[in-house]
Amino acid sequence: MTQQRPITPPPELVQQWWHEAALRKYNGADADKHVTSMAAQWGADQELEACCEWLEQQTLCGHQDLLPSFRAARRPKPPSLKEQALAELAEWENVMDIAPDSPIRRALEQLDD
Repeated sequence: MTQQRPITPPPELVQQWWHEAALRKYNGADADKHVTSMAAQWGADQELEACCEWLEQQTLCGHQDLLPSFRAARRPKPPSLKEQALAELAEWENVMDIAPDSPIRRALEQLDD
């Protein structure tokens, strides 16, 4: 008899990832990579939450911002499109001698993230 461990994703979730791979028209190694990447991320998320729960149970996180800060540090958000565009513009400003107060920069800075 096989025993499912808590870090093993449920079969329904694995099936969902295969379905997503098919919708994206992945096949062969690309489909395998998609499913294994999703499973690895899922497992890492489970481990992170287990660590946070353990810290709470041990009363090691007295500061109210500790757990949110810990999660943010372990799961940083990718840069927004605005942040990416501003970084690319900064590179162009150096190369092309574009003024730092250009209309493009001002327009990008006004966009929501």
